[in-house]
Amino acid sequence: MMNRHDFLKTMALSGVATTMNPFGLTSVMTQKGYSAETGLPFDLVAVMGGEPVDMYKKAIAELGGIKTFVKPGNKVTLKPNMAWDRTPEGAANTNPDLMGAIVRDCLEAGAKEVVVFDHTCDDWEKAYKTSGIADAVTAAGGRVVPADLEKYYREVKLPRAKNLKTAKIHEAILDCDVWFNIPILKNHGGANMTIAMKNLMGIVWDRRAFHDNDLQQCIADICTLEKPAALHIIDAYRAMKENGPRGRSLADVVNPKGLFMSTDPVAADTAAVKFFGQIREMPLEIVTHLANGQDLKIGTMDIDSLKIKRIKM
Repeated sequence: MMNRHDFLKTMALSGVATTMNPFGLTSVMTQKGYSAETGLPFDLVAVMGGEPVDMYKKAIAELGGIKTFVKPGNKVTLKPNMAWDRTPEGAANTNPDLMGAIVRDCLEAGAKEVVVFDHTCDDWEKAYKTSGIADAVTAAGGRVVPADLEKYYREVKLPRAKNLKTAKIHEAILDCDVWFNIPILKNHGGANMTIAMKNLMGIVWDRRAFHDNDLQQCIADICTLEKPAALHIIDAYRAMKENGPRGRSLADVVNPKGLFMSTDPVAADTAAVKFFGQIREMPLEIVTHLANGQDLKIGTMDIDSLKIKRIKM
């Protein structure tokens, strides 16, 4: 088992002229034990230094494996970032290898089907294809479905929300037994960061309503959906440090090789923003949907109070 000194060793980031303390998390490593809130071994798992599939396998094993979340016969939905007609190297979309591994894992756990979608900003067929996710999902036995027409969405009420009181949600979320939120870590011009919480804009038909009604509050509001993601898996293998969410060139991308996993979207995003803050300045205070989410009691920013497992590969 690695000691704290080894864990906190600085690592050079590709494309960054500095080094970073892995994960940006300063609390000591916790002993193995069960969280009173979730019944899981840890509230948050953070992995550094591996390839996407290897990091995912390490992290999900610490939470008891995918069978903790997926039961035989379940209909499973996966919601990655898949909105942009960009190749994986551009870090605009979730890593396709990671997506393929999660699909296979769910099917091996006995899932009846695994469906993958995103309400894209670019043409959906091009985005699905160019991202590499469509091919990876299909090869693994899953199925991608479109999200470009209003007929795929049904209106739901959000009684706990502050501004966004209703939203039309994609049927793949409403009709599944369990779903997973799988964003990539990147900068965003409007929200400052787009990670787990912001990724839920892609399950909604009217994205413009967020921008017209206080974007940061609406990001928190949509996370009050009464059918929450079973798990948030943040792909930080590559990260877009600026010009997000689409990016302009490969100069916008660094390769920190990280992954975060939690049932708490506020905690997951808080940890990821701390991590990102060592790539470029990004104070938690300006990513205001985090505090908004905490105020709505969908999660906590106080990650030092959580049971955290850190793994350096």
